[in-house]
Amino acid sequence: MSEPKATTETAALQANPRPTSTDIVAGILLVLALGALTRFFDTQVPQWAADTPFKRIAKSVEYPVYAIAIGLIGNVVLSKLGLRERLSAGFRTEFFIKTGVVLLGASINLKILVTAAGPSIVQALALITIVFGFTWWFGGKLGLDDKLRALLSSAVSICGVSAAIAAAGAVQARREQIAYAASLVIIFALPSIFLLPWLAEALGLSDAVAGAWIGGNIDTTAAVAAAGALTGEDALKIATIVKTTQNALIGLVAIALTAWFAFRVDRTPGAARPSLGEFWSRFPKFVLGFIAASVIGTLYLQSVDKKTGAAHIAIINDLRTWFLILAFVSIGLEFSLRGLREAGWRPIAVFGSAAVVNLAVGLGLSVLLFRDFTV
Repeated sequence: MSEPKATTETAALQANPRPTSTDIVAGILLVLALGALTRFFDTQVPQWAADTPFKRIAKSVEYPVYAIAIGLIGNVVLSKLGLRERLSAGFRTEFFIKTGVVLLGASINLKILVTAAGPSIVQALALITIVFGFTWWFGGKLGLDDKLRALLSSAVSICGVSAAIAAAGAVQARREQIAYAASLVIIFALPSIFLLPWLAEALGLSDAVAGAWIGGNIDTTAAVAAAGALTGEDALKIATIVKTTQNALIGLVAIALTAWFAFRVDRTPGAARPSLGEFWSRFPKFVLGFIAASVIGTLYLQSVDKKTGAAHIAIINDLRTWFLILAFVSIGLEFSLRGLREAGWRPIAVFGSAAVVNLAVGLGLSVLLFRDFTV
């Protein structure tokens, strides 16, 4: 049986039997409304729980959890009303999350990474290589589709959903594969917010080692920030630098995956070598925007005072949060239990095993590289 073709948003819109302008606008407005509801819960729940035993938990739960939960509820309601397929043309997951990834680049100061975080660069390169390699190998052993293997390997070894989206563009993955990978990232990241700070304290790790371990293992930037904050201010600084270093490597991984799938995986025996034009057509262009935003952000921060730069970057980060909220809501709206059943237990086994390897290797690298590091 031949493998289903990749489904981009453009192709999905074309395949949908004549989505009307009203349907598209209604779908987009629904995503915006659910996104606003997500932001409301994200800001209000910690205040509601301020004087309750759930105070710590409420502060630690991040917007991706609310967004996906609200999206899933909307999914069920729309399905019951028979409206989900009709409005799906407005669920622009790829656009929202790619825009969010580009905006993420603006907050990555390359100068800080190069001058103040040498150990984090070594850790990121080693951890990504080992964990990506293990996930790819184990996924192959369990017979996973190569495109899903690429998404899971990128997600667990780099930075979760953002890396999975970059990989999806490079390998031309299907939309349901993106939704599946994103769901696994959230499922595993949420307990890590509480588990890693507790383990760091139980193992007696220094702030620097604990921060490096958290930053190198938790797959979403928001969850890294939450876990780092629970561990301590110094640990949070190191965790942020380590995670930022991994984020900066999204572009390199996307280039490598584009080349690998163009020249090896998708190339039929005896076919001519892919041209440079074909390579370019497969390459996820938004990654260039991510790199450009990082360079521009770095240069801008060098040209203004620290307070002004921090204020402007905060605005960009808030805008990025909005786009990622809309993306997670859309993932919830598009999520299919049928896709989960079809994928079965193997992707969960691969992702879970890779997460364990990530924890063990990450701890070893953190101790080796950060044991004498001072914040």
